[in-house]
Amino acid sequence: MVCVPYLLLLLLPPLLRVSADTTEPCELDDDDFRCVCNFTDPKPDWSSAVQCMVAVEVEIRGGGHSLDQFLKGVNTDPKQYADTIKALRVRRLKLGAAQVPAQLLVAVLRALGYSRLKELTLEDLEVTGPTPPTPLEATGPALTTLSLRNVSWATGGAWLGELQQWLKPGLRALNIAQAHSLAFPCAGLSTFEALTTLDLSDNPSLGDSGLMAALCPNKFPALQYLALRNAGMETPSGVCAALAAARVQPQSLDLSHNSLRVTAPGATRCVWPSALSSLNLSFAGLEQVPKGLPPKLSVLDLSCNKLSREPRRDELPEVNVLTLDGNPFLDPGALQHRDDPMISGVVPACARSALTMGVSGTLALLQGARGFA
Repeated sequence: MVCVPYLLLLLLPPLLRVSADTTEPCELDDDDFRCVCNFTDPKPDWSSAVQCMVAVEVEIRGGGHSLDQFLKGVNTDPKQYADTIKALRVRRLKLGAAQVPAQLLVAVLRALGYSRLKELTLEDLEVTGPTPPTPLEATGPALTTLSLRNVSWATGGAWLGELQQWLKPGLRALNIAQAHSLAFPCAGLSTFEALTTLDLSDNPSLGDSGLMAALCPNKFPALQYLALRNAGMETPSGVCAALAAARVQPQSLDLSHNSLRVTAPGATRCVWPSALSSLNLSFAGLEQVPKGLPPKLSVLDLSCNKLSREPRRDELPEVNVLTLDGNPFLDPGALQHRDDPMISGVVPACARSALTMGVSGTLALLQGARGFA
């Protein structure tokens, strides 16, 4: 797992002895572009990852194993292997399914600091133990995209600030799903100067108040796109209040796949970010257009809700592109089954679409073709 291509030379020289008696856990495609390893064997042959050293995209899954055995190599200075690491083709790396000491994770990041890696994904990891002291300057990779899904940290909510200290500036997209803690101590968080995309989708326990805690004020000055799909958002006005408190100015906001409530009468009216031009409220269970929406938008998506009639003009913002597809008033058949718990007033095509998506809010950001090859 963490003894992946870049660290085999740094941390695990004894593992270069490849056993011919075991099935190879790693597969490299014919183009030497993508390499996938899944170390599920009780006694995995970690050295199989050597073949991934030629790949552009690398995925390493550790089979749930603890990687404490590799702690003996964490003090190796990767500088002595800098030229070798720089020569690697890897641009996208996914590490998952393992128990990783924080010290070892930091050693990986230090080594990757000499690579040309641009996208890093951490998935289904348990990061154990304390994080090493903050470096005087960032020595990790210069990432454009960092994605985390179901990663737990022994340090609790402080994890993002600690991880941030090891990454070189310039991160443009941050995706965090199924997080165990999004209550970041803002004092320990540096400003994400270049971050334009923040995706907190697939965090159903986040909610309006959790969003307020996650969006530290003045830490996201360049934010343009904010995704909060399936994130437990409660009301558009609650989200608006969190954005106002954080002093962010996203141009696009995705609140789809949340069970949104209409703002209660008499609630304090929120002033939406002036830059906001695109708002996605699809798959939100809305039976009417929420009040208090931004007065003017370029795009408003209200598709696949439960609107039983066409919204009146005075109920809508001034909008250039309005999407209402998949609402019952456009499909009279859906109204006949609104008491059916399997349909519940939703147009069947939308119900199938939601099922296919698995109500997943993960962005496919910067997936691009194989332009890094």
